[in-house]
Amino acid sequence: MIKNKYFIFIILLLLFKISTIYSDGMIIIDPSNNIPNSNPFLLEVKYHHVDVSINEQIARTNIDQVFYNPTKNQLQGYYIFPIPQDAVIKKFSMYINGKETNAELLDSHKARKIYEDIVRKYLDPALLEYMGNGLYKVRIFPIEPNSEKRVKISYSQILTRDNDTLEYLYPLNTEKFSSKPLKSVHVNVNIKANNEIKNVFCTSHNTDIVYKNNNNVIVSYEEENIKPSRDFVLFFKNTDEKIGLSLLTFKQKNENGFFYLDINPGFQELNNPIIEKDVTFVLDTSGSMKGEKLIQAKKALTFCIENLNKNDRFEIIRFSTEAESFFNQLKEADKTNIEKAKQFIKSFEPIGGTNIEEALKIALSEKSNKNRPHFIIFITDGKPTIGKIEENELLEIIRKNNSDKLKIFTFGIGYEINTHLLDKITQITHSYRSYITPSENIELKISNFFMKIQYPVLTEISLELNGKVQFLKYYPRDIPDLFKGSSINIIGRYKGAGDISLVLKGMINKERQSYTYKINFPDENIDNESISSLWASRRIGYLLDQIRLNGEKKEVIEEIILLAKNYGIITPYTSYLIIEDEIKQVRSGKMDNENQIINNMINHDDKVFEQNKKEYKGIKNKDGMEGVRSSKEIQILNKASNYQETLQGESRLGINNDNGKQTNLSNIIKNIQGRSFYQVKNTWIDIKIQEIKHKSRNIIKFASKEYFELLKKYPDIKQILALGKNIKFVFNNKIYEIVE
Repeated sequence: MIKNKYFIFIILLLLFKISTIYSDGMIIIDPSNNIPNSNPFLLEVKYHHVDVSINEQIARTNIDQVFYNPTKNQLQGYYIFPIPQDAVIKKFSMYINGKETNAELLDSHKARKIYEDIVRKYLDPALLEYMGNGLYKVRIFPIEPNSEKRVKISYSQILTRDNDTLEYLYPLNTEKFSSKPLKSVHVNVNIKANNEIKNVFCTSHNTDIVYKNNNNVIVSYEEENIKPSRDFVLFFKNTDEKIGLSLLTFKQKNENGFFYLDINPGFQELNNPIIEKDVTFVLDTSGSMKGEKLIQAKKALTFCIENLNKNDRFEIIRFSTEAESFFNQLKEADKTNIEKAKQFIKSFEPIGGTNIEEALKIALSEKSNKNRPHFIIFITDGKPTIGKIEENELLEIIRKNNSDKLKIFTFGIGYEINTHLLDKITQITHSYRSYITPSENIELKISNFFMKIQYPVLTEISLELNGKVQFLKYYPRDIPDLFKGSSINIIGRYKGAGDISLVLKGMINKERQSYTYKINFPDENIDNESISSLWASRRIGYLLDQIRLNGEKKEVIEEIILLAKNYGIITPYTSYLIIEDEIKQVRSGKMDNENQIINNMINHDDKVFEQNKKEYKGIKNKDGMEGVRSSKEIQILNKASNYQETLQGESRLGINNDNGKQTNLSNIIKNIQGRSFYQVKNTWIDIKIQEIKHKSRNIIKFASKEYFELLKKYPDIKQILALGKNIKFVFNNKIYEIVE
């Protein structure tokens, strides 16, 4: 045995459909070394690149990582690769510094002994979540001082199906296993299939999804200087259905379930039938648009009309002191009319006031064809100053004149706008709002939006359920139109269980179409637990919007607090409500001081409380930076389709920990088995603690005989125990406390 004082355990996980959360690498320094103030996780991960090719149901993963030893010591270690219980590995190969290295395969019994020995010896529970898995193991030596070690892994696996949807999981949770942020992370997935590929979506990260053709899709995720805290989870479906539909569920016994429904047309070739549409562009040319604003807006408008489809119709309305319609009716998007419109756009000059009333009346007076979609794109940088200026009066104009139920998409430029007016316009017309801040490019944002709605695929959509399942509190409530290159995802709760038929209905070029899908809603399913957080985000976003636009109500605030605490949706707005509620609960004697969550996390820092209070109060502002920011963030919460989108206001949640170092509230919250755990000082606390009436506790010492007996008796708690050495949690309606 080589005489060295360090053992480095680098753990990279197999990606597969599994319920536990895995991490890709971990370094543990042998505690018998004599390095002063040694950190058990010394190695830095410089980059982590993953290239995946999926053909039908077979995924081949290629991992390329560079680890850096920042110490002055030569290190020895073992590369351990845990294998999920149900994994079927077709091929496994490992290269270290370009040389192929054989790994020893250990069964789950031998692996368990290694895991337990490491937990006992190094007093670190991180490996507990791998209990029950086999593993590959290989010795790595030497890792030279101040040098890099490059590791490449390649393996193949068989993906599993759930409701005909395939899942690919890659473990990116390196938060506690790299001593510094990763300089570069990218995951690139190339999907190929014989049938058409539909319903490609990622519930964990913001990704770029490109349909190359019917049978090939590229998905990519890339970031720099980060510590990933979430595994990469990708879903897709290969089917010949005209409109693809994928279902994910999460349901615990005797509770209503959660569902994530994705509707996707896949790749639409240009020779496919294109739905003819009407578009009315309404542009503010008042004096406040002077300069770069109007220059960019004119370019964006020109781009939009140049990209109208054959047989589309359009109209342009400019407004300042008065409103002016160019054609006085919807006109065909032929070369002649487009050229005339471009000359009209060139003539725009910024002058006068802001007459929104007249612009809306003209836009809504156009004769629409009920058999084709008609969109209004409304662009302004100011508040109404001429005609009717009160928002309720302007909204009433829309209600009275919008008999054709036209969708009005609003773009607010800058901060001097009435966000409540624009938001309510989109609310009552079931569309979307967008805000362009001074630092953002107007031309780019408007043109990107127009490209998304350029090719409608299915409009006037509705769903019909036939079976013993009922949808509850789902979002969006009004299903939007479906466009080429995009998808609709509906997230909600469901009651009941079993096989049902779901009928999707909509309009395609003047004809009503329907598509029927046979899907199953299980009575219990502990996979896809992240769906519960996405639903909570959407529900909270919806409720915060009600407060913004209609004022506070006690029952609404109470529901936001409950959802935010239970599902870990912590934003500057929700954290203030939780802090205030906990203070009231303690003062009234309904809550013990020690069971507070956010208050104890921030160490009663009045600055944090006052800042969060200011942010929450700011959501009621109709204009200004806070009004615009809150409108944007709350809409994203209400439409969140992946974990990253639930982290609104994350950069403004910085706090000082007990050591005086800066940390972030969002980094010390974990969602496990559909509920949240909060790191209060050095203890992880289950939010369910606040709900238990009796306070008797089962106190168990970390790494003791009783500790491992508890884990053996209840293997489902391994994810909870993996959090750390000090944990308070609820299991089987009892409180357990793990202590050092």
